[in-house]
Amino acid sequence: MSSALTDLFPLPIVQAPMAGGVSVPQLAAAVSEAGGLGFLAAGYKTADGMYQEIKQLRGLTGRPFGMNLFMPQPEHPGAGTGSTGVAVAAPSSGAVEIYAHQLAGEAAWYETELGDPDSGRDDGYDAKLAVLLDNPVAAVSFHFGVPSPEALDALRRAGTLTLVTATTVEEALAVERAGADAVIAQGVEAGGHQGTHRDVPENDGSGIGLLSLVAQIREAVSIPVVAAGGIMRGSQIAAVLAAGASAAQLGTAFLATPESGAADPHKRALTDPLFTRTALTRAFSGRPARGLVNRFMREHGPYAPAAYPEVHHLTAPLRKAAAKAGDAQGMALWAGQGHRMARVLPAGRLVEVLAEELAAASTALSGKAEGDWTGGAGRGDGR
Repeated sequence: MSSALTDLFPLPIVQAPMAGGVSVPQLAAAVSEAGGLGFLAAGYKTADGMYQEIKQLRGLTGRPFGMNLFMPQPEHPGAGTGSTGVAVAAPSSGAVEIYAHQLAGEAAWYETELGDPDSGRDDGYDAKLAVLLDNPVAAVSFHFGVPSPEALDALRRAGTLTLVTATTVEEALAVERAGADAVIAQGVEAGGHQGTHRDVPENDGSGIGLLSLVAQIREAVSIPVVAAGGIMRGSQIAAVLAAGASAAQLGTAFLATPESGAADPHKRALTDPLFTRTALTRAFSGRPARGLVNRFMREHGPYAPAAYPEVHHLTAPLRKAAAKAGDAQGMALWAGQGHRMARVLPAGRLVEVLAEELAAASTALSGKAEGDWTGGAGRGDGR
């Protein structure tokens, strides 16, 4: 199955599906044309909007590409269970309403209304899955949980390979049991939303680093592993391949490319010295997501409830207004821990550079494996 996955694309480079308008057809096409695997993101789109992007992408490339779906979220009042069968904690009574009151000043500042927190919990999942069964793409990945074995089997019969995000060994085992073709091991370094299968507030800020996670998952499951989280250079791709991954998934690395649909203030912020670090926050969506620390995150992050997607719907107009105003301090600046290593290159050229760096790193590793561990600066004879 590793061969079936990697046969889709010559280079072990997967462009992460970034929802919210970042992973546009132009970006996915450029990556696929360069030998990687481009991805679209269905999150926050309608089923028809997703279908239109698939049609557009097929007009740009004949190479394989993928689509990402968000799993439906369980209902709150304490009775829901996550995909692993464990009860999901409900937000405290009135927590979203209290947060809305706190955000009233933001709405006034940006001259907009807050969004309706009760705008839906399933992201049109069933309709999107139906479209993908009728119009199969090469690969479909899933975030925020594990699809049913029946859904995975239906996609397999349609000729689609399936991948599911996991942030722990336990989640990876659940992915394998459900029958997915591969698991995406997402380290805590990753930008954007953590793909945890259940949202546990007491674990906020914790997580496993990518290399440790890949090694642990590789030993626990027999399906291929795709490594994701903070990867910005070909040498890092070589490292995760050496740790047992079949490919690497990069998101932040592609944010600054001209083909990316990210807003210009977001692209500039990646290397702006004003933004010194990233952090996990619930401020924008109610679920832990890593982004550049800005004013909105500092002021509202400590008070944001564990309520996804209610908080996402609530803050959507604020984020849109901030982007329109070019105000990076009010935007969700999703970024991984390696954001300062972002390069402003065309996406296809970036894939080429990553491949060149990977080849160089692999050659160096091969030399080390043959016994040359002196690193050029020291001597291996004890002197």
